Amino acid sequence: MIREKRNKEKLTAYYNKFMDEGILDPNVHPWVAESWQRCRNMRIPHETMPKMNRLTNEQLIEHQKEHIQVVEYVDGLYEQNKQHFNTHNLSMLLIDENGYVIKNYAMPFFQRAIDDIQGIRVLESDVGTSSISVAREHNVPFLMFGPEMWIRESHNGDACSAPICVQGKIRYILSFCSVDQNELPYDLLLSLLLTMKYSVERYLEMLISQSVQRMVLDEMPVSVFWLNRDEKIQYCNENGRRRLDGKTSLADVFLNYEHIPVRRALSGKPSYRREITWITQERTYEDVTTTLPVRIGDSVDGAVILSMSIEDLKTTIAHATGYSSRYSLYSMVGDTAEFLSLQHKATRIARLDNNILLQGEPGTGKQRLAHGIHQASPRAAAPLIVVKCSDESVDTMEEEFFGRTDGDGLPCAGKLELAMGGTLFIDEVEKMPVELGDRVADALQNGLPVRGSAERKKLNIRVIAACDSNLKRLADKGLFSHSLFDLVLGTVVRIPPLRERVKDIAVLTNHILAEMSAQYNVPQKRLTPDALQVLTGYSWPGNIKQLQGVIERAFFHVPGSIIEEEDIKMPVDRTMERSWKYDKDSFISVWKAAGGNISRLATMLDVSRVTLYRYLKKYELGPEQGREKKGK
Repeated sequence: MIREKRNKEKLTAYYNKFMDEGILDPNVHPWVAESWQRCRNMRIPHETMPKMNRLTNEQLIEHQKEHIQVVEYVDGLYEQNKQHFNTHNLSMLLIDENGYVIKNYAMPFFQRAIDDIQGIRVLESDVGTSSISVAREHNVPFLMFGPEMWIRESHNGDACSAPICVQGKIRYILSFCSVDQNELPYDLLLSLLLTMKYSVERYLEMLISQSVQRMVLDEMPVSVFWLNRDEKIQYCNENGRRRLDGKTSLADVFLNYEHIPVRRALSGKPSYRREITWITQERTYEDVTTTLPVRIGDSVDGAVILSMSIEDLKTTIAHATGYSSRYSLYSMVGDTAEFLSLQHKATRIARLDNNILLQGEPGTGKQRLAHGIHQASPRAAAPLIVVKCSDESVDTMEEEFFGRTDGDGLPCAGKLELAMGGTLFIDEVEKMPVELGDRVADALQNGLPVRGSAERKKLNIRVIAACDSNLKRLADKGLFSHSLFDLVLGTVVRIPPLRERVKDIAVLTNHILAEMSAQYNVPQKRLTPDALQVLTGYSWPGNIKQLQGVIERAFFHVPGSIIEEEDIKMPVDRTMERSWKYDKDSFISVWKAAGGNISRLATMLDVSRVTLYRYLKKYELGPEQGREKKGK
């Protein structure tokens, strides 16, 4: 609070009147009067300094280390203004939020030794009324004249204190103290104090901002480098430091540095999301890299590089999409009675909360159906967590379900914990080892064991399991966990293979083409009747997934909007593909798979029609038989 100059003789009279008679003169500043009254009630001595509450030397050293950034910054401010402190015989105190003096910026002739004041607590309860206590209580700068202070031996000088506030909270207090009764230029004193207050507050805000930014940058799966005009690194985040491996220059680490667009950015030209290869002696990084010029006014002062591993990018995308449903039940299409029955049943059971077992051949759409059931269920807003059982070790699969501890000993949640409140989709569940299946079933039924405790954390999870095999037969043979089988057997949904819903092939094909056209922003493509006949004449052992692969290949290889019969590259069994040249039965099997059509067979086996007629003759089928077969 800025105050006008006061008559110190009158202030002394007010002080003596209160100390001797307990009478507060109305001319005493109300904040000072309130503090005097509290000090009297606390019976704080007022003639000389009482015994002080202070830190030990060891505590003071640690305390100053804790606040070293602010101490060094205030050191700099003091050095810039030392002349004013010398001229007016001032000292300055840096005080923490708890009232302890962190550092005393005093002249050699200051009446107290530095070691006497540093580490002392200077709250109202310690030293009585002071500019420090008033500024701290009311959170405003406050100028206090000597006779207003509680301790009489402090009346020979004045003091002005200002709280240093960040985000509405007092972090420090700066206090200027005079050591004689000479007339002080109060305007200069206040101006200097308020300027230093503002400067320290902005510095603290910057430190907080930098700390948060660095924390965020270190957690990002991106390597960040900031270079100056001389291409020296000014900053890099944790990922960047790992790549540098202790080096201090990008040119010393990356063998192809000249081909990374750093100098382009330093010339003022940004590069956005370019695929860049970063080559070191040890390894190669395939990255998506952005380089940006750093400008100060009209000149370029440096460059910022943001580079993310394409592999990490794929992992991030997979991680994100693995926690939510990507498909609805209506993303599955078909007109046959078999499909419509499946869709209606899925819609009905989605509203329930019992566990589900999806049975069907590979490629029939079990994963898409699981996503659709989750999205149509009351759990749709909760996570959908996917676990695909594999031929990995039991320990690896166990960590995926139950979690692990990282290199620092911190726990990383497993899929069971991540699925809390939502749905756990276990794909290829038949590959889960029996012992692990028993543990998973136990956790789902009785709760997840809490590390370091005998307690269990109850799980609220709906399980959707998918298998290609007869799970009951595996369980009966002891090849699959009985307890897990009983748990997922709540509702069994059989998904028919594509060969049982041939009439849906046309609908599925058009749906796949429409999805791809939307995904890649290209005009809709369609199949000719002959091309569609090629598809409907095949048995599709790989089901919808195999059909989708064939359609995608045709989609990308046809520049126009019409997909002809010759554009369809049909799949063929790899064993047959290798053996048809040597075995008549294998040749006939492939021929049947092609529907007896020579042109289609030539496309499937990627050979000419002339070659096929040669093998017809070799197997004593002859061209006539071939043409007869074709006619059929």
